[in-house]
Amino acid sequence: MAVDASRARLRLWLRLLATTNELERVLRRRMRAQFGTTLPRFDVMAALERAPGGLSMSELSRHLMVTNGNTTTLVGAMERDGLVQRTVSPSDRRSFSVVLTPAGRARFERMAAVHARWVSELLAGVEVADAERLSRGLHEARQAIRANAGELSGAGGR
Repeated sequence: MAVDASRARLRLWLRLLATTNELERVLRRRMRAQFGTTLPRFDVMAALERAPGGLSMSELSRHLMVTNGNTTTLVGAMERDGLVQRTVSPSDRRSFSVVLTPAGRARFERMAAVHARWVSELLAGVEVADAERLSRGLHEARQAIRANAGELSGAGGR
């Protein structure tokens, strides 16, 4: 019996959501237990590590997919802890650039190695070839979402 396309895509979305939530739950708990930090702080450091020249607060918010207010709160706390530094943009005095401090970079490097090991261990039951296929499929799904989001906005969506 053929599966309805709409039902199959809805099932895919629900499984992606459930898998992501489960993985994040475990990673959040481990990050707190081993490093005394949160996954959002780790995500800030990861984004900044990939941008050695720093990111504006708006760019950082886009990378994290959170509001500017959430980013401001996170960065402020991390700055007080000596993990990041904010500097005023020379081109726009109202804008800040955020960079990892040397202490923040060292801490991130330690956490990133352990985080990568955790993810690998948690997904160890997935064969490498299947992981590669799933990764490619998810990339294609993301591209399709981006392509279709504009056409479908306002068409019965939320």
